This record gives sequence, structure tokens and C-alpha cells, in this order.
Amino acid sequence: MPRFFAFLRAINVGGHNVTMEKLRGLFESLGLKDVETFIASGNVIFASNSRDTGALQRKIENTLRKSLGYEVTTFLRTESELAAIAQHTPFKASEVQSAGALCVGFLTEPFTSEARKSLRTLKSDIDDFRVNGREVYWLCKLKQSDSKFSNVLFEKRLNIRVTFRGINTVTKLAAKYAPAVAT
Repeated sequence: MPRFFAFLRAINVGGHNVTMEKLRGLFESLGLKDVETFIASGNVIFASNSRDTGALQRKIENTLRKSLGYEVTTFLRTESELAAIAQHTPFKASEVQSAGALCVGFLTEPFTSEARKSLRTLKSDIDDFRVNGREVYWLCKLKQSDSKFSNVLFEKRLNIRVTFRGINTVTKLAAKYAPAVAT
């Protein structure tokens, strides 16, 4: 059964607190299998035979909205997609090593050319961005608290829903759930 990763927006931020036990229960109520959570920031791993990820995503979002009382945009990725995201190197190793943070922003759709233009306006001496498919990589050269960039600014400027995760979270997830290699 294929494994999926759900990156949820608005979980345990801004007063929207949800226990991981409750979150797992909500996913299990949808008939999803082998449900796990990874740190308390809205990362859910599960198995499903669904071939229609768009329908699966909408089903999860509808259930979360009804149960939690607010919108929880859901960004689904497969095992192979997550592995590719974790392995992608949008910046030079020396830039990453000297940076304060490298984060991955998950989107539901690839960037349009208009969104790419708007993204360029967010670049600063502190912040740099690279796009790859349905992900945007944000390199913060100093501490994130020193940056004027935020999720809210991103969404307002680009009119796109996004949720960000630190690259360490993404690489740990990809390593922990890497598909078994046949020998």
C-alpha cells in the first residue's frame, strides 16, 4: 500500500492546538492505514490505496475543517516525491552551511510565471528562494527571527497557500520512511 506524507498548514500555530493523538484519530477515521505523526507541527504519515491524490487531499481537508473548526490546507507527497525534495540541492553547500536556516515550502500546484515574478520581490540580503516543482526552498542567511519574510507575507504577495518545514525535518522524514531497497 503506497505511503503518503501530509504536511498540514495551521496545526499548533496561532492558537490552533491539536494533539497528535487526535490528529492520528482523524486520519484513521478516513480509513487511512498505518497513521503516524512526526513532531507536533502537522506532519502525518499514512498508507492509502487511493490513486487520486487530489480527492484524497480534499477528503482530508474537509474532515479536518469539520472536526477542528477551521481550514487546514493539506499538502500531500508520496515517498518518492519526498525523497526527491530532500535530495534536491537548490543552493551551494557553502551557502547552506553558513546560513541560519533552510526551509522547504510545500505548495499544492507548481508556480506560475506570475508567481515566480512575485517571489523575486521577496528576495533580500537575508532571504533567497529557489523553486523546484511544487516546492519553494527558502534560505535565510541569518536567524529566521532577523528576517522580514513570513508565511503570511508569502501568501499575501503570491496569493498561494504554503506551509514551510525546516530541511532537517524533511530529510529526517525521507530517511526514516525511505522505501526498502531489494537486495
